[in-house]
Amino acid sequence: MEFPSYLGTMPMHAITEIYGEAGLRERFRIEIGRFPGPDRDRLAAALDLAARLHRDDRRVREPYLNHLLRVSIRIMHHYEVSDVDVIVAAVLHDTVEDHPDELAGHPDATAEEALAVLAERFGGRTAQLVGAVTNPIYDPSLDKYEQYREHVRESLDGEPWARVIKVSDFTDNGVGVIHTTGPKVERSATKYRPMVPVLRELVGRPDTPLSPPVKQHIFRQLDLAEERFAAILDGR
Repeated sequence: MEFPSYLGTMPMHAITEIYGEAGLRERFRIEIGRFPGPDRDRLAAALDLAARLHRDDRRVREPYLNHLLRVSIRIMHHYEVSDVDVIVAAVLHDTVEDHPDELAGHPDATAEEALAVLAERFGGRTAQLVGAVTNPIYDPSLDKYEQYREHVRESLDGEPWARVIKVSDFTDNGVGVIHTTGPKVERSATKYRPMVPVLRELVGRPDTPLSPPVKQHIFRQLDLAEERFAAILDGR
């Protein structure tokens, strides 16, 4: 497949719609091209592992890997992050939650066992960041969305770099809600709308390692997400 010379500046959802996974993979390749060889190899290995683990996963209309590609590309391009541990964690941020058994190599694997495998392959810091954005098993007798919000507050409180991964993940889910179809649209809006002020506060903290212009960009994205959630939920 041939890609345009301006693929490196195209909006990611435009790449998704026109070129699909192949286009996002090419954009990822462009983004990691500025890294030294060993770092590129590490980033490529993370993508290979994510592609293998999520090979059968779907997000409504697309392969799940598209989501992971967009989250990591956004961190590199829009958030101007060059910390390889963070980018690798972004690529792998759902592996422990979704596929601990395959990671650890047995059907009853715990999240801790899966994180240990990531630590061995990609380093302890990367595994720690993935752990910070991995949802626990929630109490079925309590409100799951409330538990989710509390978990995010607690897990990201002392992990500034994990906030970067979470807000990119949220942007793909929240701002990207217009690219979702069916019952998931309302479910996503209900889940994510209360997260807007939580993430705004976390991103705005002085220790969140992003530049002021990047933080302003994220705040605009959070505003856009809130507008889309309101359009979905307030008109019911």
